[in-house]
Amino acid sequence: MSTEHLLGFAAVAFAGLIIGSGVWPMKLMRKFQFEHWWFIGMLLGLIIAPWAVTLALCPNPFEAYASVPTRTLVIANAWAFGWGIANILCGLCFVRIGIALTGAILTGLGVSIGVSMPMLVKGSGLFRNAPDIGSPAGLMVLAGVGVMLIGVVFAAFAGFGRDRTLQKLQKTSGSFLGGLIMTAIAGVLSCGLGLCFVYGQGPIVEAMKANGAADIPATFAVWSVAVLSGAIINVLYPAYLMTKNNSWGVLAESWKEVALAVIIGVNMTVGVVLMGSGMLALGALGASVGFGIQQASQMLGNQGAGFISGEWRGVHGTPRYQMYFAIALLIFAAIIMAYGNKLAQG
Repeated sequence: MSTEHLLGFAAVAFAGLIIGSGVWPMKLMRKFQFEHWWFIGMLLGLIIAPWAVTLALCPNPFEAYASVPTRTLVIANAWAFGWGIANILCGLCFVRIGIALTGAILTGLGVSIGVSMPMLVKGSGLFRNAPDIGSPAGLMVLAGVGVMLIGVVFAAFAGFGRDRTLQKLQKTSGSFLGGLIMTAIAGVLSCGLGLCFVYGQGPIVEAMKANGAADIPATFAVWSVAVLSGAIINVLYPAYLMTKNNSWGVLAESWKEVALAVIIGVNMTVGVVLMGSGMLALGALGASVGFGIQQASQMLGNQGAGFISGEWRGVHGTPRYQMYFAIALLIFAAIIMAYGNKLAQG
């Protein structure tokens, strides 16, 4: 395996860990509710940071964007819109049923679509050369997806068992079943983050580089415009909640919690940029394999944050073993998909 591919695997795996555990600062907040830390985190992570890098390091960015086909921007933002809805549901479910369980279910459902789609409908740029879904490499990657879905089933069983054990003493909001349904919807839509990059990066990166941008700023430029619709949703929704609850003033009550929310935003920015860079480094099948490994790693990050923060404190026996088995399946699935990528390289 080449050094570039190894770096690609490392990048998408690290991206998953960062995104999966990225909301851990919420556990340390006392004054901020969901809408407060989500507003700051998403405003910084999805709008301010990527646009700041794009405007500062990409020469003539708007001229470059103007040369990108409108169809590319529309398709990318259609996927981003779906992801934007999923991301809000995900944040609500972190509060409702916990980080660990939300991550497990969301990951498995999202990966089945996000991994398969680029092999059925080819992406842009490098991803146009992805092998077909029926090829040996494609079938191997699908086998990895199958293993991940089995892991999701075990994670759901673990969640039901945890809920019964804690008898609703866990610091969550709302019923487990309601949270499970919200998480399932978010899981299906969550693939939009990877797919907006898959179908948008080719023309955008090409346009930015033609104007003199380097690789990393060009990648930021993709996220700036391709995720814009999802970013707007994720900023407007918490703004609506703060207006409805007349709680804008809470933002000024604790600078410590503002700083914690900023960390969430930084985690989001670093995670998505690493994911895009790693997918490109993995080659033509990187859209599928990179997203799959990133999602598996993201679940591991979710579980780490969930266990460390005490979401499973007091829960023993079968539910814990089921969750451990689900995590093991995710790791095994990532190994299978990595082998599929190796087959694609010949």
